[in-house]
Amino acid sequence: MNDLEEIVYKHALLNAAKHKGSANPGAVIGSIMSQEPDLRSRAKEIGPIAGKIVAQVNKLSEDEQSAQMAKYHVEVKENKQKKEEGLQELPGSHDNVVMRFAPNPSGPLHIGHARAAVPNAEYVKRYGGKLILRIEDTDPKRVFEPAYDLIPQDLKWLGIKADEVYYQSDRFEIYYDYARQLIEKGAAYMCTCDGATFKELKDNCKPCPCRDNSVEKNLELWDKFDQMYAGEAVLRVKTDINHKNPAIRDWVAMRIVEETHPRLGNKYRVYPMMNFSVAVDDHLMGMSHVLRGKDHLANSEKQKYLYNHMGWDVPEFIHYGRLKMEDIALSTSKALEGISSGKYSGWDDSRLGTLRAIARRGIQPQTIYDLITEIGVKMSDSAISWKKIYGLNRNFLEPIANRYFFVEDPVEVSVEGYEDGAVDIERPLHADHEDRGNRILPFAGKAYLASEDIKNGVARLMDAVNVDINGDKITFNSTSFEQAKDLKAKIIQWVPIEDNVNVSIVMDDASVKTGLGEGALKDLKVGDVVQFERVGFARLDEIKDNELIFYYAHK
Repeated sequence: MNDLEEIVYKHALLNAAKHKGSANPGAVIGSIMSQEPDLRSRAKEIGPIAGKIVAQVNKLSEDEQSAQMAKYHVEVKENKQKKEEGLQELPGSHDNVVMRFAPNPSGPLHIGHARAAVPNAEYVKRYGGKLILRIEDTDPKRVFEPAYDLIPQDLKWLGIKADEVYYQSDRFEIYYDYARQLIEKGAAYMCTCDGATFKELKDNCKPCPCRDNSVEKNLELWDKFDQMYAGEAVLRVKTDINHKNPAIRDWVAMRIVEETHPRLGNKYRVYPMMNFSVAVDDHLMGMSHVLRGKDHLANSEKQKYLYNHMGWDVPEFIHYGRLKMEDIALSTSKALEGISSGKYSGWDDSRLGTLRAIARRGIQPQTIYDLITEIGVKMSDSAISWKKIYGLNRNFLEPIANRYFFVEDPVEVSVEGYEDGAVDIERPLHADHEDRGNRILPFAGKAYLASEDIKNGVARLMDAVNVDINGDKITFNSTSFEQAKDLKAKIIQWVPIEDNVNVSIVMDDASVKTGLGEGALKDLKVGDVVQFERVGFARLDEIKDNELIFYYAHK
């Protein structure tokens, strides 16, 4: 075997080891071409050799192939990269970790907000740090007043408790103080250019005339700022006018806002922009690490200019990718529009991705917490599915949810030929937890069946009797479960005639299943999660006029 044949032989052995002993000539040639660049010019020569040697290798047993691999020092190297999951270590110092969750109060929290809230809370827990909840309400157009109460409620459901709570609308005087300091340092200036003129100059890396105003001139304009009309002037932070990203060049720190603020009314007209208020607060509140989406990369760079102007230490900025989710409405503005139009019943409509909608269905908070923790804070985008959520949630519900019968669109039936009289059928509340006891289902030859289960053939009324169904006629067949198995009977649920309750189940698409449930359901309390056998998990949402209203979770 010459040198070229030996190289082909080694690649053939390696390919065979990866494919259960059967090498492929094309794959072997491809492997040589990619890993042996010096041999690419001999491709025509290698082709016939590969065909011959692959045939030889494939005739060997797997043990013989392994022996040849050892002889020629051929090893199968795992080329799979371990998928990064969970929260990696925070960069920088872990002493005095201070982090914040800072939502805009435009509505209640949805699963996308959990993407930010959970890692902040988990990191603080890990390092014994401090978590700050900061409500960023400096844009009155984006404030939905009930959200001031809804957001803390949603965090409580997630199991997250902030050590300190701040409202940016309480801090305007602080922002004014730092704006003045920036002006006095010559690091900010009052710009009276119209927007179009400034944009043209900025896009061409040219400063506007206002940039050279004296400190005295800027302070004079600043003191008159709240008497100006919207758009007449803005306060700008000086950056690099030649910065490669035009958005970062001399960004706006303060502007006039005419709208009435839900908490402030019309007390103020000069409002801070997000980058200014956030940077000031992150410094004053002692943030050691700032978690934010990668769409804030430019904002992080903008804020660094403010830190540098003021001589502040820059926190560790950590950016993560977007969270994508299939078939779910995450847009707060679209959800609010849908609620206003009547499309959605409220923020907890089962079709929405709000945490309160998810909770209403019986999804456990630990499911969301664990899912977000598992995703981590990597820069790549992450996709989650209902299938993943349901799989995690099932692990929590299986042990706690007792089992019950429910029949949709019930039909009362009589079993002809049944002669055993009235009996009480006992079924465990939970097969794995016998200590919880049994439910009693009285049966005397009559029952309610789901209309869709009344199909010709043999069926077993679960734990009761086996029957023959022929159209509307239902006849007693036998009693034992062994006979049902022999007859290959379909097992169906039933609800007693004497002891039942009206049940409605609101599904995840907002459709409603109506029917009857067994009488033991009357012992439930609002908030209890059950498993309707052969239907799925559901949470009791309301008891109304002898009707139990459940919200469906999943199978």
